[in-house]
Amino acid sequence: MSAAASKTAFSLFQTALPLALISALGIGIAHQAGFFAAAPSTAALYQPQTVVIPPRTFQYRTDGEYVRGVHPIDAPKSTVTRTDALTIMKYQVTLSEYDACVMDGACAPAARPSTSDTNLPVTGVNYDDAQAYARWLSEKTGEYWTLPSDQDLAFAAGKSFPDDASGLDPDNKNPALKWIADYEREAASRSKRNPAPQPIGSFGENEFGLADFGGNVWEWTSTCHRRVNLYDNGSQKGVETICGVNVAVGPHRSPTSSFIRDPRGGGCSVGTPPDNLGFRLVKSTAWYAPVLQMLRAKGLAG
Repeated sequence: MSAAASKTAFSLFQTALPLALISALGIGIAHQAGFFAAAPSTAALYQPQTVVIPPRTFQYRTDGEYVRGVHPIDAPKSTVTRTDALTIMKYQVTLSEYDACVMDGACAPAARPSTSDTNLPVTGVNYDDAQAYARWLSEKTGEYWTLPSDQDLAFAAGKSFPDDASGLDPDNKNPALKWIADYEREAASRSKRNPAPQPIGSFGENEFGLADFGGNVWEWTSTCHRRVNLYDNGSQKGVETICGVNVAVGPHRSPTSSFIRDPRGGGCSVGTPPDNLGFRLVKSTAWYAPVLQMLRAKGLAG
């Protein structure tokens, strides 16, 4: 090994060793403080079935409305490399699972027609309902469950994730053409569907074993809707992030007001509304997930 290489290796060792010691010390302190408490004895009763999406590189059309100058255009496609696996619920949260949270007083009742079929995905739930369920499930299992981001769902959905491109000439100067193209595409997709929620598993699985994505239940995400303004030359001018309107994803993306339970009554920010609103959650497998859950239980994290 050359002197330069030896010096570089020693420098990296000097940097890595203190970080490793600090991490070990932090874990020890967290353990002594009770952050790594054993899972509740009843945790297995509440464990949902999950699938693990392996790391990969994939193409992803960014969420949000893009406007160049004064004209709407398709969001750009980018190449994303995920180096970590994602653990996500195989199925959308069901009526029976959600009703357990309601019975515990931790979730508000869903706004849905009465039915005895508890094998249906829960619908008639808004963003806050989904967040409440994530907190409740985390408490019951001792794990850290959250809503997926839009990119998380794209990663997990694979070939099933919708491409919202209108396919119009990007130099088109007539904004109505894009709106009409989007509406026609979404309306054509809607005409092929039965809007009534179907039992879990009715829409099959994708290449990773994720079930029912892209059926007739749109899934809430943690991603706030964005409006991205570009200069005429395509460079970014500014981004307006609209929290309170979250991206729901099904056969197409549908930015939806976070308080809406029945999207057919209004509240869709862009495009045709979803048939139904439901959700599934992702589980953090990071070493510090128990710390996040303890902070959440103490009201110090969302």
